[in-house]
Formats: sequence, C-alpha cells, structure tokens
Amino acid sequence: MSDNLKQFRVQIDSIDDELLKLINQRAALAQQIGHLKEDGVVLRPEREAQVLQRLQNSNAGPLSNQAVATLFTEVMSQCRALEAPLSVAYLGPQGTFSEAAALKRFGSAIHGLSCATIDDVFRAVESGLAHYGVVPAENSTEGAIGRTLDLLLQSPLQVVGEVMLAIHQCLLARQCDFAAIKTVYSHSQSLGQCQGWLNANLPNAARIAVSSNTEAARLAAENSHSAAIAGVQAAAHFGLSVCVENIEDDANNTTRFLVLGNQRVAPSGKDKTSLVMSAANRPGAVHDLLTPLAKHGVSMTKLESRPARSGLWEYIFFVDIEGHQQDEKVAAALAELKQVAAFLKILGSYPVAV
Repeated sequence: MSDNLKQFRVQIDSIDDELLKLINQRAALAQQIGHLKEDGVVLRPEREAQVLQRLQNSNAGPLSNQAVATLFTEVMSQCRALEAPLSVAYLGPQGTFSEAAALKRFGSAIHGLSCATIDDVFRAVESGLAHYGVVPAENSTEGAIGRTLDLLLQSPLQVVGEVMLAIHQCLLARQCDFAAIKTVYSHSQSLGQCQGWLNANLPNAARIAVSSNTEAARLAAENSHSAAIAGVQAAAHFGLSVCVENIEDDANNTTRFLVLGNQRVAPSGKDKTSLVMSAANRPGAVHDLLTPLAKHGVSMTKLESRPARSGLWEYIFFVDIEGHQQDEKVAAALAELKQVAAFLKILGSYPVAV
C-alpha cells in the first residue's frame, strides 16, 4: 500500500470519527426538542423540508443535491425514531414502488405497514393504525390514479407531503428466453408504461394486470413460461432473473406520491396547495373558477377533471397551485374561490418535493 493511500485513509478515519460524534450530538438535540414539544407531533414536514433545502443550497459537491437529500433524510429518520417511531402505511406488498416512495420520504427508521389496496392505506391513517400513509397520485406517462383522487374527495385526511419517484421497470423471469414467455404480469399502470417495449419485444405474450408489481413477480416465479414487469428489488425477493432493465417507454418516467396525515402543515417557504372544486351549472362557471387565481397572481401547476357522482356530465376539478394557503395572495384567491365555486375543499398545503 502506498504512503499516499495510507494518508488518505487516515484522514477518512478521522473525519468518520468526527462525523459520528456530530451526528450523535444532533440526535441528542433532537431528543431534547422532542421533550419540549407539547402537542406530541413528531414529524414537522415544513421543518424537514427547510433543512434539506438549506443543505442543498449550500452544497458545494462533489455529492449531488439528491445524494445530500438522501443522506440527511436518513439522519433525520434515525434521530426522529429516538423521539418516537413512526408507522407509515403504503400500497404493498413489500418491494413495491410505493414502499420505495415511503422510504425515500421518511427514511428507514419507520414501521412500514403494507396495505392491500389504496382504500386500506386511507383507512389505516384515518383509524390511527398508522401515523401517515403514502399513495400513488399520478404517473408522468399514464396520468392520474383515479382511486386516489376519489378517496381524497371523501376523506378527512390532509395531504402533508409529496414524493417524486423515478420509475424504472424491469422484465423479470425464471428464464430469459423471450420465445418461451407466454404471459407477462404487472400492474395496469406498469403495463401501460411499457407497452411500446412489449409491442416490440414480446408482441404475442398475453398481458395480465394484477394488483401490484410484487404480486406479478410472485406469479412469474411460479411459472417458467411467464414474466413480470416490476422493480429490480422484486427479483431477489422471488428468485427471478433480471432479463432487461429500464424497459419503460419514457426514460423520465416518474410517479408522484402523496403523503397523507391528520395534521395541518405550516409554511416552509416553498409550498404547494392541493384542492378540489366544482363549478356552478351556468355559462362561464369554469372560467369564474380560474379568475381568482389569475387575479392574485397564483400559478396553477395541475388541473385534473373527474366525473362527479352528483349527475351525468358533471365534473369536479382537482387543482394544484403554488404557495401555501396561509400565503397572502393564495389566501385571497381561495377566499374569492369560495364565493364562486359550487363546492371547494382544500386537501392540504405542504412542502414541494425536494
């Protein structure tokens, strides 16, 4: 071993020792803060978002901002767990992208609660079985998850955060002989995200939608003439080979997940507000809904229409706007919206995904 290499390793060891001491000091301070809290709320989404944003703004590299966010999310997760462990419900089973989204947002020091359906995630949080829930809301290729939107309309839960997760799909099978694959299992969203690749490479294989990509991997493990589209993490769990990676048609394929909770989140300085509304049944009513936003300079980042259950050809609109509902211009726009909308429900204000 060269003297230079030894010197560098000695320096790394010294830095590691200092890091360990500083992280434990941070953990001790987090414990003291926990003792001072009077409301018992462990997670402060706005505070964690501010920490990550500040660190990214001061990051000089060579670590990427995403690496910094991942590293300090885990530090905060471990410190938070010293105060009280959080339970987080997600659309399971284990190995799904929903679980990956939960870990990205909360870190590994949580108790994960795998749920069979999106409905079960909502129920787990509403009943107090879980502190928070993580549900898919929309995919950049396949669009909105209708069931999530429908439940947001009905549920008393607040949206307290969002997670953007890059989705990389893989073809998994016991044997990677394309000629032998007769059936491909996956969630309907994943099948849609990979239809171009499937058309080109497995045009004659039957495509069967199942409840989750993990369930697809389980089924593929039972039959040597079938395959699954799932994340790479499912391969090792079910003893499958990764035949092809990144088979999604869009290289930027991303799913947005929402974090559900029972608390209202304070402003972080870089927030988003989600709401749902409907227009009165009269000419120009939809235009009137958008006018308060334009008047007060509030940017709309999403507009999604869904059929209302109140009558044929009636619609409700899911809207995301920039800013927190406590911000002056957002509050003014929402106050005017309440006067012109037939129905208005604020789903939550929360930090923009880091």
